[in-house]
Formats: sequence, structure tokens, C-alpha cells
Amino acid sequence: MSFISVGHILNSNYALGIVFAILALETGLPLIIGLPGDTLLITAGLFAAGVGNQGHHISIGVVAVGAPIAGFLGSQFGHWLGGRYGTKLFSRENSKFFNAEKLRSAEKYITKYGVGKAIVLGRFIPVVRGLINPISGMVHVPVRTFTKWNLVGSILWTQGFIWGGYVVGNTFASTISKYITYIILAIVVFSVLPVGLELLKEWRSRKHLS
Repeated sequence: MSFISVGHILNSNYALGIVFAILALETGLPLIIGLPGDTLLITAGLFAAGVGNQGHHISIGVVAVGAPIAGFLGSQFGHWLGGRYGTKLFSRENSKFFNAEKLRSAEKYITKYGVGKAIVLGRFIPVVRGLINPISGMVHVPVRTFTKWNLVGSILWTQGFIWGGYVVGNTFASTISKYITYIILAIVVFSVLPVGLELLKEWRSRKHLS
């Protein structure tokens, strides 16, 4: 997602609704990987501070309250979806992301770090963020346990990026305004880099086997 796309989203009349919908989709549907959740959260914080805003005011209070709710609800849906339909999803051996090997890797990830840490830390990794919730459902993480750590992860993830962007925007508003395009492009690249590395790893693996 380019800066122009992010800028249009946050400068539209439906900015917050679109942001919340993307956060819910990214955390709830494993079929949608690589949505710019991190980018939108940071940029929303910047725009709420008045940086890059072109007439559509974004309330920092509404963003700070709505974002974790959207991420929480999306993840809860992802957990339910994984428990109900996940086995079929990860039975496709030719899929880049949804295959038995990815499922085994995710199970090892949860075992290594523990349920709580895996769910919370998974929020901050773009590829993992879309998979950890349905996989938690697939490996039968109890709803009560998942809900507790999902709430913690949703709050830490959204508030960290939103308020980070807001504080930086207020502190360096004049400087950031001059380079806002390049700054958000850098954020986008940083956000999608894990997805790109995963695809490169997959391509190199297949090339080696061919």
C-alpha cells in the first residue's frame, strides 16, 4: 500500500471506519495477509496530531478507543474461524501460506513462547498477525485464555503505534510535514518487509527443489 493510498484513506470522510475495518480484517481473516495495519496506526497518530491532514480532522481519542476494539473483535473472529474451519484451510500443500508446514511452524512458535507471549508478540509481526489467531483456534487454545491475551495484545499493539505517531507528530510537526511522503513510504516498506522476505524464502525454497 502506497503513501497515496494511505493518505486517501485517512483524508476521506470515512477514514476511521475504513481504518477500523482494515484492522479487523487483517487480524481476523487469514486469507488477507499484508494489510497495512502498522502503517495505518502510525499514520493515524500523525494525522491526529495535524501532520498531513488535509481538512478531515481525526480524533486521537476515537482512534485510541476504536482501534483496539476493532483489532480485538477481528482476532476473536479469527480464533473462532480457525477452530471451526482451520483444518481444511491448512490442508493445501501447494499454498504459500496455508499449508501443513506453516501450521507445524506456528504450533512450534506457540509451544516455544507460550500462549500468552505468542499471541501478544504475534501482533507486531505482519505475517504472524494474520495467522496466530486462527491457528490458536485450531490448536484449541481455550476461549477464555485467548480472550485475555488477545485483549492485552490488542491494546499494546494499537496504543503503541497510535500514540507513538501522535507524540512524534506533535513534537516534530514542522519537520515531518516537509517529508511526510517519504516517512510514510518508509513505514510502509518496514511493514511489508516481513511478507516480502517470506515470499522470497518460499521462492528460493521452490527453486532449490526444482
